[in-house]
Amino acid sequence: MTTWIFLRGLTREAAHWGGFTAVFQRAMPAARILTPDLPGNGQRHRETSPASVAGMVAACRAEVARQGIATPVHLLAMSLGAMVAIEWARVAPAEVAACVLINTSVRPFSPFYQRLLPHNHTTLLRLALAPGSPQDAERAILRMTSNRAQTHEQVIQDWVSARAQRPVSAANALRQLVAAARFTAPAVAPIPQVLLLASEHDRLVDSRCSQALANAWHCPLAMHPTAGHDLPLDDPGWVADQVQQWRGNDAAVS
Repeated sequence: MTTWIFLRGLTREAAHWGGFTAVFQRAMPAARILTPDLPGNGQRHRETSPASVAGMVAACRAEVARQGIATPVHLLAMSLGAMVAIEWARVAPAEVAACVLINTSVRPFSPFYQRLLPHNHTTLLRLALAPGSPQDAERAILRMTSNRAQTHEQVIQDWVSARAQRPVSAANALRQLVAAARFTAPAVAPIPQVLLLASEHDRLVDSRCSQALANAWHCPLAMHPTAGHDLPLDDPGWVADQVQQWRGNDAAVS
């Protein structure tokens, strides 16, 4: 049995995978899927977020050891979670069999204005300083991260509920931002098995960030023609299919 660990991004938690986990499970029926939260988010929202990606990796590895999960594991991650996956594979390559990185953006391969597209700055500043109601805040996030926001209106209430039950503190959000800003990826791929998935029309992160990483690491990249930054939300079936095709025989026996 192959264990897949899904890692979300900045201030997000396991609940934000939504229906994607079930779609992936149907594509990889024998896989064991785990969706741990990073410290400061989700079930761990009362903990202090590490101010470095390395600290987040240490927390993930400790949780895997605590649960007695056999390694190597497969990692599927997006945004900040993808940085955690990269660093995990770098510091402990024997623990990571493969990485699927979704809409990631890392130094030194891309400039800051591609890693966070400038037209989002005003919205992000408003969300930090005057977010309004939880519904308004989550709707703004949906519009930034999805190119099919009207189709996904029903997820807003789920996200509002997660925010109410497991709020992420402003201090933890800042520490996660600092960690992401400070992270630098290795010059070469940390393990041989890396797949990049990206959205051509991602309005939060320029898709050229994934293209630059694929060129530098000489790893495969699949580009979705219409989805937004939250690719597992906008087209979960496409993501699952890309992983299944990439892993080949592993999908059938995982």
